[in-house]
Amino acid sequence: MERQAAAGSASRVALDLLELLAAEASPDRMGDLVRHAAADADPATAAELDRARELALHVHSLFARRQQREAELAALIDTARDLTAPHELDTLLKMIVRRTRMLFGVDMSYISFRDRDSGAGYVRTSDGHASALTLGYRVPGDAGLGWESNVGGVPIWSSDYLADDRMRHSPVLDDIVRSEGLRGIIASPLTHGSETFGTLYAADRNVRHFSISDVSLMTSLSDLAAVAIEKARTLEQRGSYLAELGEFRRFGRLHTRLTDLALRGAGLQEVLAAAASALDCALEVRDADQRRIGAAGDPPEVAEEQVRRALGESYRGEQDGPVPVRSAAPDGSAYPELWVIPLTAGDEELAVLLMHARWPLDDAARWKGQLVAQPLAVLLQMQRGEEAIASPFRDELFEDLLATPGRPVEQLAHRAARLGLATPRPMMVLVGRPEGGSLGRAAGWAAAYARRTGGLRSIRDGCVSLLLPLTGQFDDGDDGWCARRVKDEMTGALGHPVTVGASGRITGLGDVRDAHREATRCLDALLALDRAGSAAAAGDLGFLGLLLSDAPDATSFVTATIGPLLEYDRLRLTELTRTLEEYFAAGGSPSVAAETLHVHANTVYRRLERVAEVLGPGWSDPDRALDLQLALRLHRTRRALRSGPEVPAPDDFGPVVRTAARQPAGER
Repeated sequence: MERQAAAGSASRVALDLLELLAAEASPDRMGDLVRHAAADADPATAAELDRARELALHVHSLFARRQQREAELAALIDTARDLTAPHELDTLLKMIVRRTRMLFGVDMSYISFRDRDSGAGYVRTSDGHASALTLGYRVPGDAGLGWESNVGGVPIWSSDYLADDRMRHSPVLDDIVRSEGLRGIIASPLTHGSETFGTLYAADRNVRHFSISDVSLMTSLSDLAAVAIEKARTLEQRGSYLAELGEFRRFGRLHTRLTDLALRGAGLQEVLAAAASALDCALEVRDADQRRIGAAGDPPEVAEEQVRRALGESYRGEQDGPVPVRSAAPDGSAYPELWVIPLTAGDEELAVLLMHARWPLDDAARWKGQLVAQPLAVLLQMQRGEEAIASPFRDELFEDLLATPGRPVEQLAHRAARLGLATPRPMMVLVGRPEGGSLGRAAGWAAAYARRTGGLRSIRDGCVSLLLPLTGQFDDGDDGWCARRVKDEMTGALGHPVTVGASGRITGLGDVRDAHREATRCLDALLALDRAGSAAAAGDLGFLGLLLSDAPDATSFVTATIGPLLEYDRLRLTELTRTLEEYFAAGGSPSVAAETLHVHANTVYRRLERVAEVLGPGWSDPDRALDLQLALRLHRTRRALRSGPEVPAPDDFGPVVRTAARQPAGER
């Protein structure tokens, strides 16, 4: 009977346990029920009751895990629904890390992307960070949980990362983990196809043992995140491509419109205004001499040196096409960004375009500048063609002046007058050789320079020749100064050194050919003296120009050096030339020279003062004195060989500078 009573009691307890399970009671209530029933039961019944309790608790835990799994699955489905909706990449990444924190109940979550070039990782976004793990923070790619998970292709976790010696540590990573106070961390690779492009992390600031269920959830979440990220990237690329395509079509239409304007004969100002309005920028066109020839949109002032420096980068190949010039405009300008764009036709530079913009200096801006530059170059080339038609013989006139004599000078003078090159007036021939770069650009600069100064230009043997009237900017300079000025302007415009040789001054078109030979010899002398990149006139080189020339011209050298003195003696019947010769022969002693000349020493002093007035100050300087002595020696030798008059006529030495001063009687 007792056994039957015990069995009945056990059955009632088991039924009560089932009722508690059905009511989803807590495990504590089930434990209390079994303990009360087992207190009065025999050992066998107590064991059966304890077994019933264990089974009930096991069933209860199964229900709890199932409910948790269902909750996780529901949360994962919600996450998948959210991730698959269209989002910008940054918004999507923030959503992923926030959902990861919620699903795992951790303190922090973050995503790192892998740099393809270096292999290192950088933090792309994070949620729950304190201070250390900031956006863009770079982490090593060969250590830590991220590296382990990427190598294995599965989630890797550690309950206490800093104390875990099973994996490779890095001081940088350890410092981050320590600064954030992290302990339990799990990392899962973000993979698309066969490429792992990043890592998803979940981290807790307490020791955390991640279960198999956690690992499975992390795998599913990272797979969903990888798909969503790749989708967002694809959409962004497609959107960018469509935007670029639309931009390309819009600016393609603008390019066509500007080209049509140029071909229909619109002016430079009209084309610039249309381009500036369409691009919402300011435009300015400068010629080869950095003079503004057109502008639209109220462009700010830009230093000429900045433009020349940018053009130099383009010419040297350091920049292809448009060259960015940052901080070119003053502070507060409406157009802080600037592109400098050469306007060229073939190898010849026509002008330069300055494009002032509000948008950043990137590839799109470079593309816009090129689209505007091409129609402007077409327009400038057409205008140049019109100028050439208006004066078809301008360059040909210079060529005829340099050609073999034979054409009447009167005919050439008539052509020169029609082109605005009035004679007689002082002129000079200069020959420049660019020391680098393209001759086409130098030819373009020379054409613009000749038009501006009222001169002529010619291109021969890799050199640029200029016939310039000595008026305006050249009024107050000597021959060497004029040569240096042209060299400086040409060097600045081309962006590389230029060597310039110049002739003396001439007044007639019949002397152009000889002046060109003189300037060419001067250029050859500079190159032979290893003075490339400098400038000089024939008078600057003295006898060196005579010695180094391929075709020495003693007559020209004598005329240029002592011609004024010879002319002075011829007109006033004085003996300044002989006095100077005896002065040098006496070693620079006036008293010794006076004995040889049979005059008083004071007379020699007065004559030397007159020599200084005729030849100019500095005649006794060592370099100048050497030229004078050589010229005197050549003159004496020439006179002895000819056995002619003591003082030659001026025609023997070409044109000279006549001095109007009268000779005092005491100097004769």
